[in-house]
Amino acid sequence: MTRRDFFTKWFIYALALLPVWFLEVYVLSRLKFFGVSPMLLPVAAVTVAVLEGSVAGGAFGLAVGVICDAVYHTNGAMTLGLTLLGAGTGIIAQYGVRQSLAGCLACSAGALVIIDLCRVVWRLAAGVAPLQVLLGVALPEVLYSLVLVPLVYLVFRWVHNRTQFATLF
Repeated sequence: MTRRDFFTKWFIYALALLPVWFLEVYVLSRLKFFGVSPMLLPVAAVTVAVLEGSVAGGAFGLAVGVICDAVYHTNGAMTLGLTLLGAGTGIIAQYGVRQSLAGCLACSAGALVIIDLCRVVWRLAAGVAPLQVLLGVALPEVLYSLVLVPLVYLVFRWVHNRTQFATLF
């Protein structure tokens, strides 16, 4: 693999993230179901981790985490969280699940539950709202996000199929 192939591959992944980000921030944020919007950026990080493995998943998770911190106003939590989730998901995908829509759906479900569980615990500890209210937001958010996993998977699977010539290491 040449350096040019490597940069081309990740540039295309970055470009593929733009419509996902646009869809989440400008379209789906206005189409709320049960009062919540989906989280597609973490799903994108998990999808790339499933397709590319742990090192690439962690690196892409880091990049997406920086964007998530800007979009969700989380002060660095998503950067660290998505880096760890990307690396962990990549390991799970390398050894435990297939690089398929089903594997991506399972990993996305796990990642979204972990993210929302951390949010619930954080807000519960801060006394923002009672547990019932927090779970009443977290569950629909996870379900709404999972409904859109196939769309995100198709975008990044297309990129993966077009750029198989380049691997991270």
